[in-house]
Amino acid sequence: MHSINTGERSYAYSKACGIIGRSFVGKRIRNLESVSRLSELDRMIFPDTSRDLPEKELVVDLENRIVSRAVNSIISIINCFDDPPVFFVLLLRGFEYADIKSAILSVFDKETSPPAHADLGRFQTVNFSKWPDIAAMIKGTEFSLILKDKDTLAKEDITLETVLDIHYYKALWKSLMDLPHSDRVISEKILSDEISLKNSCLALRLRTYYNMSAKEIKPHLIDIQAGGKKLSLADDAVRCLDLPLDEFPAWSSWRWKKFLNPASGEISGLRHWHADPRYFQNTASRYLYRLAKKNFHLHPFSLDSIFCFIKLKLFEEDILTSGVEGLNMGMSNRDIFSMLGAES
Repeated sequence: MHSINTGERSYAYSKACGIIGRSFVGKRIRNLESVSRLSELDRMIFPDTSRDLPEKELVVDLENRIVSRAVNSIISIINCFDDPPVFFVLLLRGFEYADIKSAILSVFDKETSPPAHADLGRFQTVNFSKWPDIAAMIKGTEFSLILKDKDTLAKEDITLETVLDIHYYKALWKSLMDLPHSDRVISEKILSDEISLKNSCLALRLRTYYNMSAKEIKPHLIDIQAGGKKLSLADDAVRCLDLPLDEFPAWSSWRWKKFLNPASGEISGLRHWHADPRYFQNTASRYLYRLAKKNFHLHPFSLDSIFCFIKLKLFEEDILTSGVEGLNMGMSNRDIFSMLGAES
């Protein structure tokens, strides 16, 4: 079990509180609703370092700075610990997992320039400077699992993404279980719900957009045994695989039914409904955000509080980058946040 002294815990929590106070979470989300241009959003997020760039250039530049802002905040808290828990480092390295997916896809798409990636400093394992040589980028790292014989990348439709997700969440769950039980009560609840919801969202996506069967979907799910009864965190997704996507009443006893898009409207006397994966993902994200926000201050000096801090910063980063993309498409921030389910 990982032991951390009280001084490190209190310092990390105090610093985290200061960062959250300046973040766009809680009531401060409302400040973003009045923004109508990318340049305004830039000045609001970075009042001292905003940039005078054409909007086309500002989109990419602003998104990269938002990601760097989140990464640097998380690293500043992790660095409060002389020997940071692997669990926190893996939470940070979620950025690296996302970046390696982008780097590989850009090679498959024959891009001429490498995609941007977050700088994780001493916590980074991938050598992104070796792009587009993926084998060289991931040499000696855990990402070697995506290589076949003779360093040929394994890619079959969405297999690459799910292989990485399964590997990541299993490593993350194992590192969480290595923490003292008193330090992970809240984290275990939130992470188990997150994995179950991620599986369920994936099941909806694969059924809706790829017309995949239950047998085809199951290998893509994150199968982690959790809880006293050792139930799989893929169980809720498996239970929804045979439910009709166009019959709302059939989902009435499903665990996550409250996150489904509501049934509304009638045509020729018949009620029309179809499960919407995007709606489900947004409402699930809002639920996880509320859990992190509610529990951040509950046990100030437990490692749970730092987990909640990291999840809040990840949520903020998602909201802000979504705001950039939405404004670039001509949407209002109010509409963007309404669509995403973001609220104080």
